Formats: sequence, C-alpha cells, structure tokens
Amino acid sequence: MKKTIGLISILMVVLGLAISGCKKEQPDTAAVKPTADNIEIGYANNKRAIRGRDFHLNADVIAGNKITTVIVQILQKADRTYSGNWKFELTWEEFAGVKNTNVHKHFTVPNEAPEGIYDFVFIVNDENGTRLELREELSIIDAANMPVDPLIDRDIFLRNGTMIYYMNTYVEDPLLFKKNDSFTARTQIKQIQGNGVLYTALINRKLKYFPETVDQLDFSKCVIISKVEHSGLSAGSSISTLRNMDGVWGGDTIEIGAGKDAAGNTISGLKAWETGQYDLVILYHNSSYNISVHKSIPISIQYE
Repeated sequence: MKKTIGLISILMVVLGLAISGCKKEQPDTAAVKPTADNIEIGYANNKRAIRGRDFHLNADVIAGNKITTVIVQILQKADRTYSGNWKFELTWEEFAGVKNTNVHKHFTVPNEAPEGIYDFVFIVNDENGTRLELREELSIIDAANMPVDPLIDRDIFLRNGTMIYYMNTYVEDPLLFKKNDSFTARTQIKQIQGNGVLYTALINRKLKYFPETVDQLDFSKCVIISKVEHSGLSAGSSISTLRNMDGVWGGDTIEIGAGKDAAGNTISGLKAWETGQYDLVILYHNSSYNISVHKSIPISIQYE
C-alpha cells in the first residue's frame, strides 16, 4: 500500500512538472502584443510595387516587451491566377532588443515577380512570445503598364547664373553656396498626365528630416524654392520648375539669405539660414494616379 501511494505521488510530481514545462513553452496570454502606426506600404501608401523598382515601407513599431525580428512577406493569393509561382520574404534582425523603433526600409521588387494582386504581410515578433501580423493587398505591376511613369528628367543647379550641376553630373563638387548667392534649381518631370504637383525644397540635414512624398512636407522645416501644379495634362506630358506658382518664368531661384521662400513662408526658426550641410529635395506627386517620385541631392551652405 505504501509503495502504491509512493508511486502515485511520484507520478503526480512528474505530471505536474510536465504540465509546468508545457505552460512555459506557451506565450503568456496576458503578454502585450506589438503595435504599429504610421504604416506606409509603397510611396504615399499607394500599396503598389513596380517590378525592378525601389519599394518604400514605413512603420512606427512599439513592442510589447522587445522586438526579436521584423519580417515582410509578399504572397500570392489562393483565389488569384498568376503567370508563375513566386513569393518574397525579407527578415530584419537589426531591430532585435528594441522597444520602440521606426522601420523605414527600401528594397527592390524583383523583375521576375508576376504582375497581380498579392498579400503583403508585415510581421513583428516579440520576446514575450507574441506576434503582430498585418495583412494588406499589394499590386505588383510592370512599368510599361502604368498609366503614368513620372521621371525626373532634368535637374540643373546654377549659382549666380553659372551651372554647377547637370543631370547627376557634379560640375563642381561639393556644391557650395554662400550668403547672398542666387541658387537656381531647375527640374523637369516627364511621362505624366492628369493632375499633380512638383516641389523643390532645401532642408538642413541637422533636422534629420527626409521627406519622400509631398504629403510628408513640413513647411516649418523646409525652404521652398518652387512649386508647380498641373491639371488635365494629356498622356506623355511634362512640367518644369522654370515657372513659379504664378506662372512667371524664373520662379525656381532663391537668394541664400532671403527672408521668405517661394511659398511666401518666412525663413526662420528650424529652417533659418545657417552654415551646414543641406539637401535639395525634389518631390512630385500625381494625384490622378497616386504615384510619387523623389530625389535628394546634397549641397553645402556657408553663411557666416
């Protein structure tokens, strides 16, 4: 009898340990899951990817405890037909051990990706065993099949009327401007139609502010050199910053030290003129087709 009781006791202890071990392997049901905000899937959050082109992803993530991995998957949908089987996955471990972070990534969607509608899956795994999984539809298209394919065709910089930069070629490097110099930034966007807007702006790098779409523009942080809007353009049209907001030629020039920018905003506060490293940012958004392009070119200003 004593042996039986002892055996039962041992079995109960073993069973208790096994149950305890199983519990430890399971995520804590009370653990807080990661969250994500300010999510942008594609430029201007258009949820579109172009084969062989740069793709933009942004999300502000807060972990329940700490992040282990961030994963992106592009998966074919079961109810769709494609020209071939294809899937895509990226894992970023650089965010491991971080509580709050901005996931801002650029990557290329391969040329071999079949056109179609996909599931775009954004995953954040947490140290506490929980997992955030967001799923959105993503269109993958070929550039040849886009209604518009905006291209920054010409970007030319002049200092006091002399060319110092021409279409990705540094005639002078670095691009240095001094107080009272005139800065001309001429840009052309082609292969467009419908409605849209083009901005060129100067932004001090110390602000660590790098807008990639028009809707990200913060006028308290940037000096606007030009703004050009268009509407009702036919296919294959182009626009240029050679006209200012009133349609007058030459509206793409600003004096280093000017009191106001081309939008009429006072140049003070965060964007006040000073010596330092700047970026000339070109931003175009086509509102008819929700397509954006951007470019950033470094310049230097000596303001003493």
